[in-house]
Amino acid sequence: MTIRRVLRAIGVALLAAGVLVMLFVAYELWGTGLTTASHQNALRQQFEQELRAHHVSSTTTTVPPKDPGSTTTTTMPITPVQPAAPPAAPGQPIGIIDIPKIGINYVAVQGTDESDLEKGPGHYSNTSLPGNPGNAAFAGHRTTYAAPFYNLDQLAPGDPIYVTTTQGRFQYNVTQTMVVDPTDVEVLDDTPTPTLTLTTCNPRYSASTRMVVQASLVSPVVPAVPVKKAPRKQAVAAQTELAGTTASFTGAVWWGLGCALFALVVLLVHRRLRHWWVYMIGAAGLLVLLFYFFGQLSPLLPAGY
Repeated sequence: MTIRRVLRAIGVALLAAGVLVMLFVAYELWGTGLTTASHQNALRQQFEQELRAHHVSSTTTTVPPKDPGSTTTTTMPITPVQPAAPPAAPGQPIGIIDIPKIGINYVAVQGTDESDLEKGPGHYSNTSLPGNPGNAAFAGHRTTYAAPFYNLDQLAPGDPIYVTTTQGRFQYNVTQTMVVDPTDVEVLDDTPTPTLTLTTCNPRYSASTRMVVQASLVSPVVPAVPVKKAPRKQAVAAQTELAGTTASFTGAVWWGLGCALFALVVLLVHRRLRHWWVYMIGAAGLLVLLFYFFGQLSPLLPAGY
């Protein structure tokens, strides 16, 4: 093998690596949003069914019009319903977070592992529930997985935040925004007054610090639903990083090998048939495989942005 062939092989390998990195960045910024959108559609339907089961409407209730041909709807406030359902299982819908100022309307789930945050904002399971006494805290991605908290920095004191659960629809008003170190988990401690705390990575495209938005409840407080408190050391370990610990290294390896094997098959077929369309079909198939491979690889990274 000549030096020219060696250099050519190295060049091709570096070019392929560069393309893979670019594709992975595109997946992180836009592809992950497709995953979240799919989860959100399913979660919204599930949560709406749970609301109906507890005789709670969404933000509006349709009132039968006097004129049968009319489609007029009347907006009515949600009345808190008791007793409340038990706390949701990890990854299951817990409520809807609505922030009109920055266009946020996401179904939040229970838990803050990476697999939970891929679905939408996640509720710190050892904090209070919205509308209850104490501190109800949520985490959310800033730039990936549909970036629900992308514009959290635009909130100012007095801005309303609405959270709908099976207990009712609650309004919080923003009181402060701050940037803290990832280890400053004191912002998740119980508070003497009903509080909502939202956390996300900061600055954008980084996880070096955390942005924290806190808001005070202005709606009536409902009786507390018992929440199982985790031991302090365990709670700190789970709350210092938005990235989870449920990633599968084995899954990433198998999907990576599958992508490499598929690319090799496409190359061999092209050498045999010598038709341009082999590469076209192969590229489409490889992109699909890479999507699933990146989905397994992303949670293995040290930071979930």
